[in-house]
Formats: sequence, structure tokens, C-alpha cells
Amino acid sequence: MAHLQQKLELALVNLDKLTLRSTLDEYHFADIGQALAEFAPKEALPLISMFSLADRAKVFSYLPPYMQADVAALMKRHKLAALFSRMEADERADLFNALDDEQRAMVLPGLAQAEREDLRKLASYAEGTVGSIMTSDYATLKEHWVVSRALKQLRLEAPDKETIYQTYVIDRERRLLGTISLRELILASPDTAVSDLMRSEVVSVTVDQTQETAAHQIRHYDLLALPVVDEQQKLVGIVTYDDAMDAAEEEATEDAQKSASVGKLDETVDRVSIWELYRKRVLWLVLLVFGAMFSGAGIAHFEDTISSHVALVFFLPLLIGSGGNAGSQAAALMVRALATGEVDKSDWSKLFARELLVGFSLGLTMAIAVYGVGVYRGGPEVAIIVSMSMVIIVLAGSLVGLSLPFMLNKIKMDPATASGPLVATIADVTGVLVYFSLASLVLAI
Repeated sequence: MAHLQQKLELALVNLDKLTLRSTLDEYHFADIGQALAEFAPKEALPLISMFSLADRAKVFSYLPPYMQADVAALMKRHKLAALFSRMEADERADLFNALDDEQRAMVLPGLAQAEREDLRKLASYAEGTVGSIMTSDYATLKEHWVVSRALKQLRLEAPDKETIYQTYVIDRERRLLGTISLRELILASPDTAVSDLMRSEVVSVTVDQTQETAAHQIRHYDLLALPVVDEQQKLVGIVTYDDAMDAAEEEATEDAQKSASVGKLDETVDRVSIWELYRKRVLWLVLLVFGAMFSGAGIAHFEDTISSHVALVFFLPLLIGSGGNAGSQAAALMVRALATGEVDKSDWSKLFARELLVGFSLGLTMAIAVYGVGVYRGGPEVAIIVSMSMVIIVLAGSLVGLSLPFMLNKIKMDPATASGPLVATIADVTGVLVYFSLASLVLAI
């Protein structure tokens, strides 16, 4: 990548189109886009402008979204409109949504009427829905056509379509009737009717379903593309596997941020403002501080027990840490399972029973592991207290970690919020109360 960076810097200094041409032959568009993202927008623009319009659109599509918006803001109206006309429909809509009102008004007059209508339609879908990641660049066939005519039509449409490996059969009202692969068309007799080859049982999604649903369907059925229909079952677009992968990556990033009790970031970590980072993180931290106060209150309540048996303090971090770790493990497994559709709300009771056994087994194993340390540090009584507490705390942490994602999912909140600090804080409070309550009870006997 360093060599590519140097070639681009040299081309920028000399305004050398020949160097750029050789760079395109040597590297993939994705690599060039990644390298260009390291340049300032004012430096990247002249480089991008030296490419042919077709290559410019391909390189531009591999720039990060924030870079696309910054470079587009520097482009002249006719050049930006020309770029829009050569971009793929879904990428064009994403860029359009990233522009301000003035830039949008500048772009639209330079597009053909059909392109303007298509752009407005794709850009109108809410973020996070299937409609926001679908493309209108798909190929269609009629059921009464024969294979020879179908192949001829695909040859004509191929240059302007995102994919022709999977083609969709529609009627006059654009209702989806079936699907047929290019392989099936090539292997069939030229006079075979499309209706005889198509598969009428089609997996599809609607425009208002979530991106995660589309990604799950594509992964589950091993599809190259997934058709998108409206309420009347009319075909309005397709979601390709690469767009579904991008959506899945975005969702995984968002879940990872939420699992650390951080709100969704609108930009990458290296570009987001200090104020935004502060704002996204401060709320949960403040709330968790108040949650941790319950731990302090619990310790204060058992002050007499602690002062009489100081050795108990040695094991407190170990116990509450174990409960938090066990809870975080269970929460992470459930959050992912709910996100991928492996389980749903109705599976909670079955999974709770399983976790009851698993959590008890984990707690018992860890209790055995720390018993000897307990005897060494505080004697047999402390060892018994620590071991019993370990079983209960790990079991409680596991059950809390499993249950919280289901509870949040039931009240229409993102289950990812249950992970990390939230589970750990609850486990801390539970651990303190269980440990010192049990110590007070045993030592009083």
C-alpha cells in the first residue's frame, strides 16, 4: 500500500495521467480508493479528476462515505452531475443523502428524468431498512419469452446492470413471478420458454424490513442477490451480497459500540469530534456510577463483618469480577444469537434452563479452584464462604447476562445494550450483597 501511495503522490505532483493509467492496471479500484482516503479532499480531487469518467465513478465508490461527501462538495456542478450519472443506483442514493440541500439542488438538473426519479425514490427510504441499501440496477425477463430472446435481452442490459447472474421474471404489473439464473439460461434449449425454467418459489424481502433481515436471508439461502418487493409484491429492487455484507459489518460495528455502552458513532473513531465522543459515552458512564453506588452501600452495610474478618476483602474483586465475566459471556452469546436469528423471544425459558446448569457448573468449578486460596488466606470458614459465594455469584451473573438481552428485545430496545459495563455493574452489586450476606450468616453461627 505504501508503494501505491507513493505513485499517487507522484502523479499528483506531476499531474501525470500516464502514471495513473498504469496504476489502474496494477491495482484494484478498492486499493486505489483506500489509498486516496489518506489524502486531503483538495488533494484527492485532482487525482480523481484525471481518471476517465467510468473509472472515476468506480474509484469514487470505494472511498469512505465521509470522503465522498467532502470531495463532492469541492466538485463543479457539471462534473458532479456527470459522476452521479455513472455511479451505481444504490451508491448514487447514498451519496445524495450525504449532500446538503444546496448540493442536491445542484446535482438533480444534470440528471435525466428517469435517473432523477430513481434517485429520489432510493434516497427516500429510511436508514437501516432494506430500501436504503437496495439497487434498481437489475435485469428482468417476461415469462412468455423463450431462452434465445431472454439471452439477447440480457446482452443488451448487461452493461448497465449490477448483476445478471440472477434474473427476475415479472408480469405486466411488475409483480415478481419467479427467478432464473444465467447458468440455467445458457444450458437450456433456445426455444424453451422462460416460464418452464423459472423457480416460482422466490425468497424476497420488503422495502421496510431491516438490513439485518436481508443479510440473514442472503446468508441463509446462499444467494448472490435478494429481490425486494413492495406491498403489492411488485419488484422494486434487489440487494446484492456485497451490499448485504457492508450492512452486516455496519450493524456489527454498531453492536460493538453499544456493547461497550457507547452510542452509535456517526463517523469513524479517528474523525469523530471530541465533543461527540464525550456526548456518546458520558450518559451511560454517569448512570453506571450511580449503579456502582449500590455496591458501596452494600459494603458500608456490612462494615462490622468486614472489620472483624479483613481477609474477606481480599476475595471481593475476584468474586465480583468472576460474576461480571460470566455475565458478559452469556450476554455476548445471546446478543449475537438474537441478531442472527438463531433464537427469538420464545426461546428464553429453554435457554434459561440450560444456562442454569451451565452457570452452576462454571461456578462450582471456579469454587473448587479458589478453595485452597481461601484456606490459605482466611482459614476453612472463609474458604467455605468464598466457594459458596463463587457458585451463587457466577450463576447469578450468567442468568442476568442471558436474560437482559431478551428483556431489552421485548421492550423494543437493542439487545446489544445489555453487554459489557451494564452486566458488569449489575453483577458487582449482586456479588457484594451475596458475598457479605453469606459471610455474615456463616460467621454468626
